[in-house]
Amino acid sequence: MESRVLVLNQDFSPLMVCSVERAFVLVYLNKSEMVRSANGHQIRSITRTFPMPSVIRLNRYVNAPYKGVNLTRQNIFKRDNFECVYCGTKRELTLDHVMPSSRGGPHSWLNLVTACKRCNTRKGDFTPEEADMSLSHNPFKPSYTLFLRDISGMGQKEWEEFLA
Repeated sequence: MESRVLVLNQDFSPLMVCSVERAFVLVYLNKSEMVRSANGHQIRSITRTFPMPSVIRLNRYVNAPYKGVNLTRQNIFKRDNFECVYCGTKRELTLDHVMPSSRGGPHSWLNLVTACKRCNTRKGDFTPEEADMSLSHNPFKPSYTLFLRDISGMGQKEWEEFLA
């Protein structure tokens, strides 16, 4: 099972994504309730069949003070759809600082983009304007809900109502 399940807090706010196995255990132990099942899919044991969860809601409220997307290499690649923002290739990807770090550019969501090795070398220690290179889109910091819905690539039709 490679499917993922959207976990909602008690107030129906999106909390996280987990494996089908973990979600099934939470439902089976009455720690959560199934809100939406995966359309027609089932989990089978030797003697019983259960609907496969797609969205579950926890029975107790969980206080999650920080709901943000961590700044990691993989998350930058996901945000930029695993393609170079300068030429669009999907091969030999690296991270590039729009404002070079040697010139005071921060290591942040708004200054990091996905670039191929060729474009990163060509740009060098210049800004895109100085290197006469244009970005296909400006870097942005994704919200947690946006990341769950669009960028993680795990969104399902059953999730749309809760991630709108």
